[in-house]
Amino acid sequence: MRIALAQINPTIGDFTHNTEKIMAATEKAIGLSCDLIVFSELVISGYPPRDLLEKKDFIEANLVHLQNMAKSIKRIGVICGFVDKNPNEKGNPLYNSAVLFDEGKILYQVHKRLLPTYDVFDERRYFEPGKECSSFFYKDCQIGLTICEDIWNDKDFFSRQLYPVDPVESMVDEGVNLLINISASPYHVGKREFKWDMFGEIAKKYKVPLLYVNQVGGNDSVLFDGISIAFDSKGRVAARARDFEEDIVIFDTDREKGDLHPISETDTESILNALIMGTRDYVRKCGFSRALIGLSGGIDSALTAYIAVQALGKENVVVIFMPSQYTLKENFEDTKGLVSNLGIKLFNVPIKGIFKNFLQDLSPLFNDVETEVTGQNIQARIRGIILMALSNKFGYLLLSTGNKSELAVGYCTLYGDMSGGLAVISDVPKTIMYLIARLINKEKDLIPERIIQKPPSAELKPDQLDQDDLPSYEVLDGILEAYVEDNKAVEEIIELGFEPSIVRDIISRVDRNEYKRHQAPPGLTVTTKSFGYGRRYPLAQRYTPI
Repeated sequence: MRIALAQINPTIGDFTHNTEKIMAATEKAIGLSCDLIVFSELVISGYPPRDLLEKKDFIEANLVHLQNMAKSIKRIGVICGFVDKNPNEKGNPLYNSAVLFDEGKILYQVHKRLLPTYDVFDERRYFEPGKECSSFFYKDCQIGLTICEDIWNDKDFFSRQLYPVDPVESMVDEGVNLLINISASPYHVGKREFKWDMFGEIAKKYKVPLLYVNQVGGNDSVLFDGISIAFDSKGRVAARARDFEEDIVIFDTDREKGDLHPISETDTESILNALIMGTRDYVRKCGFSRALIGLSGGIDSALTAYIAVQALGKENVVVIFMPSQYTLKENFEDTKGLVSNLGIKLFNVPIKGIFKNFLQDLSPLFNDVETEVTGQNIQARIRGIILMALSNKFGYLLLSTGNKSELAVGYCTLYGDMSGGLAVISDVPKTIMYLIARLINKEKDLIPERIIQKPPSAELKPDQLDQDDLPSYEVLDGILEAYVEDNKAVEEIIELGFEPSIVRDIISRVDRNEYKRHQAPPGLTVTTKSFGYGRRYPLAQRYTPI
């Protein structure tokens, strides 16, 4: 049997658009003489639909589009994910389901059994877990069909199983000779190798090919890398789709071979491609076409501008340079160089006079705050007001430029540099920013070398440097990874070799700045734990790490 693994980029709730993509991919698969085409989890609605699942008309629309496709698609079998109703009087009202239809008939249906509730997942909020794990026979194959998390509970791979059942093991006991898993598995750096190891071990253990079809695209903060993949019965990669773009690959069950398409070669390249895809999808799926960025002459805004250009095209990116009396001459020059290299439009809006008027008008309330934190924040907020005014006037989506290291310790200003509709690099540590910049400049110096080399500075007072108030970013990022991503305790982090006083200071900053991050724009997730929907800490609390 020739099977097409089709990863498409659905838009949540745009049923017509999503089904048109499904139909187009199906026609392509028919042209390639395929017997079966497989799509991703909840592909008809897009994943994750979240509280749209509480709207009855949303559920009905998804069912109508499924029925229409089942009636109209001929000459090929189709497996796809959708939302089904739970007819029972008890339990949650919906199922996360998958269906096989062919020649107008529904031949098989399965409900997802293992419903994740960690990180960005909250499926028990909406869905009832399925009760059965049965395989089905289709065109000489006994197929075991699972949905995403259903395959993530192998007792020989995980030291701790999260669920009491393993749907894959149950299906294999029925004598399946093909495993298919449809997924909407979010991206983070390093995850793809983990998945490949797991899938390969399962295929090798049960001696059957395993096909994995994943969603691709960005939906809000959550990114999906695609890389739909097939393993042969010996656990070897036999077919693989591209990362971060729509693709179709063919797997032949008789030969246990298929197409191998290229993917990002390094973690740094993977992160960059994820950010470009996520920015493009967020801007366009939210109904915008152009983006606005405030440039400072530093690496964060430079990298954000590059990503925006790659995502939207240089004609759709506008940048603003807002110098003050503290802006160095080099930053004027570097900004001009960056803009010239990227081919984008630059506007200069100096803030020196506006800042002076602010201080003068506020002088009855307080004096001598020009270089204090209050004065520094006023400058940042002036820039935020200018950027938001341009965004309002011209309908551009403002992209904020703060990185994860700054956001973690509160080295940012509410209603100032945190203003924006999307925080493109808010899950990228500062040290990774430099690696990405070097990758961008590998072929040609698009980002001026001095931007990469210069010491980071907010330039809100004379001779200011980030390291006046923070440890080196190598130290800071090491502590943040241990505390935020690995959830290590204070003493565990100190045991890694970090100075105790610095560890306690950084952790204190992270905890007390939760309120800032709660008001930040959504950011694109690329690490194992980003600030946002997948990290839920209370704002009003008094817990202090020991």
